[in-house]
Amino acid sequence: MSSTINSIINREILISVDHVSRYYGDDCAVNDVSFSVHRGEVLGFLGPNGAGKSTTMQMICGVLSASAGHIKVAGHDMLESPRAAKQHIGFLPEQPPLYQDLNVNEYLYYAARLRGIKKAELKKAVAYSKQRCGLEETGKRLIKNLSKGFQQRVGIAQAIIHSPAVVIMDEPTSGLDPNQILEIRELIRELGNDHSVILSTHILPEVQSVCDRVLIINEGNLVLDESLDKLQRDHQIMPLKIALRQPPPLKTLGEIEGVVNIEQTGNHHFKIYCESGIDTINRITKLAVASEWELYEIIPEQDSLEETFVQLTRGENPE
Repeated sequence: MSSTINSIINREILISVDHVSRYYGDDCAVNDVSFSVHRGEVLGFLGPNGAGKSTTMQMICGVLSASAGHIKVAGHDMLESPRAAKQHIGFLPEQPPLYQDLNVNEYLYYAARLRGIKKAELKKAVAYSKQRCGLEETGKRLIKNLSKGFQQRVGIAQAIIHSPAVVIMDEPTSGLDPNQILEIRELIRELGNDHSVILSTHILPEVQSVCDRVLIINEGNLVLDESLDKLQRDHQIMPLKIALRQPPPLKTLGEIEGVVNIEQTGNHHFKIYCESGIDTINRITKLAVASEWELYEIIPEQDSLEETFVQLTRGENPE
């Protein structure tokens, strides 16, 4: 995750969503949403089911038209110049649009032709997308014989084959095993160096590991637009659950450096609120061993993004 969010401000804006709304009859699915995405930025787009997330992404891609407002992609208005705007978008839906009976090379050549890549540039474009996605050794293999992780790579390869300014991904690691998830996350980070990336996912650790900024939408309204760095800085207190078979008095636990408050939740269970900048977990662990408190559980309760997401999507107002 980039720590240079401030420098993004000076980069080219590749996606501009300006007061966009979408109605289905009298029902408002997206209500007056505005945000922008810069070149080199990976944006995490979060929201509960039915919040308007997919509708917003479909409007950015030009699949749905906005009822009000304007969307621009690489400077092209999606309503006035849809063909030019869509040429700058690469899209990976949750289910990659793969033809299982084609091999990887055949499929990528087909995707390149659909994107209008000239015949003289086809070979170069296919080789580039395969190299970026780690598919150099799979060109002649049937897609149906590839693992889920490699099929996902093929889906990403078709999304970037025309070198789009913007790459939009919907649940790109859904159904993958832990090793495949790590590989796809690393690929997304690499794509963020050259493209604007919008990542829609329900996996909050995924947003924290690859994104620079997070948007949260709830009931059609944009309720958070914040850099992850600032979000982490604004949450200075970390809740911690611990369990001790031989617990000391609460006063003793409260004297540990970094502890700001304690709740006893059971005979042996405690909830400790500690300053996030101090390694309180390590201090508690060492002291518990030295004092024979018999520590058998220590769990950080929630991270800042999870806590913020839950509060905002339940209609609460986080500090």
